[in-house]
Amino acid sequence: MAVIAGKNITIGEEIKARCPEYVGAAFYAEVVNSAYSAPLWAEINAFVADYRAKYTPDSLKELPAIMATRRAYKRCGKDPSRYRPSGEALVRRTLQGKELYQIDTLVDLINLASIAYGYSIGGFDFDKISGPTITLGIGREGEPYEGIGRGALNIAGLPVYRDSMGGIGTPTSDNERTKLGLSTRRLLAIVNGYDGDKVNTLACAKYIGELAEKYAAAVNCCLICYAI
Repeated sequence: MAVIAGKNITIGEEIKARCPEYVGAAFYAEVVNSAYSAPLWAEINAFVADYRAKYTPDSLKELPAIMATRRAYKRCGKDPSRYRPSGEALVRRTLQGKELYQIDTLVDLINLASIAYGYSIGGFDFDKISGPTITLGIGREGEPYEGIGRGALNIAGLPVYRDSMGGIGTPTSDNERTKLGLSTRRLLAIVNGYDGDKVNTLACAKYIGELAEKYAAAVNCCLICYAI
C-alpha cells in the first residue's frame, strides 16, 4: 500500500495475478487550472514537431510502455484495438499528423507527459475522490462507468482504479465524476506503468510535476512510486 496526501493506493489481487510487473507513480499538488496556457502550448507544439521528426506510426510497436499496456488489456480480458489505451491513442494521433485536443491546462499538460513517455495517465480532481482508499482492480460485467465524453463505457476486463463509490479511472478513459475542470484546486495524477519500468514511470510523474509547477502554479507537491 502507498499513501499520498492522506489517500491510500492499493493494488487488488486480480491485477497482481495478471499484471505482476505493474508499477504505479502518483503525483499530487495544489494547483490553479486555466482554460488555456499559451506558453504550455508553445512547449507542446515544439515537442510534437520534434517527436514527429523522430518517429512514424510504425514506431508504435517499438514503444515499450504502449505495447505493455496492450498486453495488460489482453491479460485482463479486453481488446486493446477496440478500447484503445489513452497513451497509445495520443501517440497515434500525434504521429498521424492530427492536431491534439485542447481541453484545459491540467489536462493538456498530462497529455503532453503521456505522449512523451507513452504511458496512460489518470488525471483526477482530488476533492471529488470518495473515501480514503483508491484500489486498482479489473472492471466487472455490468459495472456502471461514465467515460469522459464517451457516455456509458463497458469497462468489463479493463484495469480500473476505484474509490468508495466505484470506478474513477481506466487507461482508456477517466470517469466524468472525478474529472479535472477549471474549478480543480487539488490534482492527483496516476501513471500506469504496465511495463514494470520504475525509473521511467517515476520520471513521467516527475515531468507532470515540473509542468504543473510551470503552468498551473503547483505547490505542496507530493510524489510516490509503488509496485506489486
